[in-house]
Amino acid sequence: MSNNSKKPGVVFLDKAYKYVCDTLKMDSDEFISEMVDAILGDHYPTPDRMLTLTEQIVHKYIEQEMLAGDTSIGKFDLFATEGGTAAMDYIFSSLLENKILHKGDKIALGTPIFTPYIEIPRLNDYELVELEIKQDENSDWQYSDEEIEKLADPAVKAFFLVNPSNPTSVSMQQETLDKIAELVTTRRKDLILLTDDVYGTFVNGFKSLAAAAPHNTILVYSFSKYFGATGWRLGVIGIHEDNIFDKRIAALPEADRKELHQRYSTVELDPDNMKFIDRMVADSRSVALHHTAGLSTPQQVLMVLFSLHCLIDEKGEYKSMAQDIVAKRFETLYEAVGIPCPENQYDAHYYATIDIPKLAKGRYGEQFADHLVKSYESIDFVWRLANEKSIVLMDGGGFDAPNMSVRVSLANLPDSAYETIGKGISDLLEDYYEKWKASAK
Repeated sequence: MSNNSKKPGVVFLDKAYKYVCDTLKMDSDEFISEMVDAILGDHYPTPDRMLTLTEQIVHKYIEQEMLAGDTSIGKFDLFATEGGTAAMDYIFSSLLENKILHKGDKIALGTPIFTPYIEIPRLNDYELVELEIKQDENSDWQYSDEEIEKLADPAVKAFFLVNPSNPTSVSMQQETLDKIAELVTTRRKDLILLTDDVYGTFVNGFKSLAAAAPHNTILVYSFSKYFGATGWRLGVIGIHEDNIFDKRIAALPEADRKELHQRYSTVELDPDNMKFIDRMVADSRSVALHHTAGLSTPQQVLMVLFSLHCLIDEKGEYKSMAQDIVAKRFETLYEAVGIPCPENQYDAHYYATIDIPKLAKGRYGEQFADHLVKSYESIDFVWRLANEKSIVLMDGGGFDAPNMSVRVSLANLPDSAYETIGKGISDLLEDYYEKWKASAK
């Protein structure tokens, strides 16, 4: 390394090592031993939930990026998973296996939302009843007080949301976080919260619902989006060490506790006191394969490297660079469509959701906008966009966004592509208008 001491990779490793030893006060030999053994991948993950020092380093990163650096919130137990998608699967499964949720229970979804959150509850495995907590398009995709008040209903057992949202790409304002925090400390102490915060690092000053209501919240985070590493499958579940889930399990009827004792007795000496997050680890491998549970150790090393990269970046240079990339594309897209670029301090700019009927109304009038909605299937616009312009976008309606809206991802194409996309949207809408105008003659 001394022969390459000025190369970026070596400079980074030197700074990261010093941070681990000097700031985090970890034993240098233990850290090197864990990293070397993990990168070799010659053992099953031990502990299975997450490697010991790896968990501490990733926790520090989560604390910095999701909890706004507030150490007073306390410690979260972390479970390293195969991306955020595996985290979702494990959470749904374990909530029902441990009788915290039951088939037929009502759960609230913050919509628009990542489509699997809509689809999973409807499967035969879960059969949950869904209630929409709707973001308001006319209020920068925030939740109104009236929508949040729906959570006060005791029939609503859980509230699942993506924050910043997908596809609207906007984070919750502090006032809404405060309202939910007040709700779960007064009228709804039993309310389960699940917050999927994979886009949080794209918003300056972001604060997770896990920071506002830590004892009720399951936090999901993925390194995939921020680091452009979707193929690595790097996710993490966080649950506060003092949480309602462990208490709910302890308070179950005796018959249920006996059933769960039997379920986990083959992998835990004291199954009655097994934490919910550790039950999740066992459930992730159908309990019987618990000894092989956990994210592969080389993947966990990459989590450490990503975390340390941000922890030693005191000026936030990487964050500024990542945010600038998507923000520039966001501006390019809107300019090409020919509409004002939204200015919103809570916008992550990771996606853009363009409401085509709303655009039609503003550009060509209400009569044409009504015709567009009534005369065409909601996916007609994205279908023609792909077929005629070779532009493939997602239908916003599939996320419970407005019908005939389109979702544009701003993270995975060259900058120049977004001008082409914006112009394609505008030109296709003009084609619809010209056809309508000709038919009216």
